Amino acid sequence: MKISEAGVKFGTSGVRGLVSELTNEVAYAFAVAFWQAAGRGTKVVIGHDLRPSSPQITTACMAAMRDLGVEVVYVGALATPAVAYFASKLQAPAIVVTGSHIPFDRNGIKFYSVDGEINKAHEEMISSAEVRLPDVIECPVLPDVDLGAKSTYLSRYIDCFGQDLCSGMKIAIYQHSSVARDLLSELFETMGAEVVALGRTEQFVPIDTEAVRTEDIDQAKLWAAEVGFDLLVSTDGDADRPLIADETGSFFRGDILGVLTAKAVGAETVVTPVSSNTALELSGWFEQILRTRIGSPYVIAGMESVANGVVAGFEANGGFLLGSDVSLNESILSALPTRDAVLPMLAVIYLAKQKQLKASQLSTELPKRFTASDRIPGIATEWSQSMLQRLNNGQLQFESLMPRSLGGIRSVDQTDGYRVDFDTQTIVHLRPSGNAPELRCYVEMSSEQDALELCHSVLSNVEQLFKSE
Repeated sequence: MKISEAGVKFGTSGVRGLVSELTNEVAYAFAVAFWQAAGRGTKVVIGHDLRPSSPQITTACMAAMRDLGVEVVYVGALATPAVAYFASKLQAPAIVVTGSHIPFDRNGIKFYSVDGEINKAHEEMISSAEVRLPDVIECPVLPDVDLGAKSTYLSRYIDCFGQDLCSGMKIAIYQHSSVARDLLSELFETMGAEVVALGRTEQFVPIDTEAVRTEDIDQAKLWAAEVGFDLLVSTDGDADRPLIADETGSFFRGDILGVLTAKAVGAETVVTPVSSNTALELSGWFEQILRTRIGSPYVIAGMESVANGVVAGFEANGGFLLGSDVSLNESILSALPTRDAVLPMLAVIYLAKQKQLKASQLSTELPKRFTASDRIPGIATEWSQSMLQRLNNGQLQFESLMPRSLGGIRSVDQTDGYRVDFDTQTIVHLRPSGNAPELRCYVEMSSEQDALELCHSVLSNVEQLFKSE
């Protein structure tokens, strides 16, 4: 099988495709191609999320490893960063079957070499590979779960932050279909919190921490009034992106969580994509800031380019990457250079207790810059790219997509998509998703409500343009 003809391809982080396309043959071929490109040693760690399709895809990957003579350490349904962290401790590659936050009719596979997330060079090698398939792929029954991965991941935080970090606190966990829902309960209970579990479901919920659903925003406010909590925490499907609300039920933006977490761990250099809030620079908290294209491989490459000091990275979705071991709370928090949802949760609590503030007061030290983001599903990537090309060559004026005049254009950044900085301190950024057929819009302004309204208006205008063509 030629991987390039498999019907699925790499997005911003891992392989993505329709479940109907991720057949046993396709999953098997990708797993073999991964091992040929980045495999090392005699064992591989494999885990997955709670999507209905994930166990079957997992068994196909296991079949590939078995036929290559590679021992599988099966860690079951587990948070992606927990799988990656355990693999790093074993000095083994890893495979995680997950579609992250995208709808349940889609799924994906993430790959890790012994050095961490595979890079773009690995992706190119895998995508160009040709794999010889067996006449029949005999998928094994899922074996017993190795619980070492979960305990190793929990110990990373408990050993550093201590068992009394959450003493006297009430932590609500919006469980939905997050693969980390039980792990989070165990973590916060061990750290002394009163834990309240909310919203558990066996139906997969595609939580996108960059475009939080209106029903989740409303529900968080209701829970704050009805249940009361110091913090509400949740994640996306595979638990590498956090969703955190303060005691009022107001969600933190992911990039603001990134700034606060970087502050908590004492980062000197911060790497983040161009879509992240400019409060990062305006805070004056960090010695060096590097901006990249969107996607964790680019953030990781940026972190690896930094020679000295404490380096960290984050994405606008809130996923935090720690590129260095850091001394924190009289302990060592070891590096985890892949997106993680748990560290931002603990960082919020750590900072709030350190400063004797409520969670809602933490961002008051930051400049008042607010980002709103949303997306239009069902727009082919090819159309989005064509629209951006027309913007670039002047066939389409960016101002025509705006609901009103935003002043003159100060600069245009095409690092990833089309990001325009107006002289009214408004930023509008259009970009095709790397994981699904949809167009994303990010708007940054000094007013949260204005940013929300402008974001929706821009997307409405783009959608009208799409339909008219």
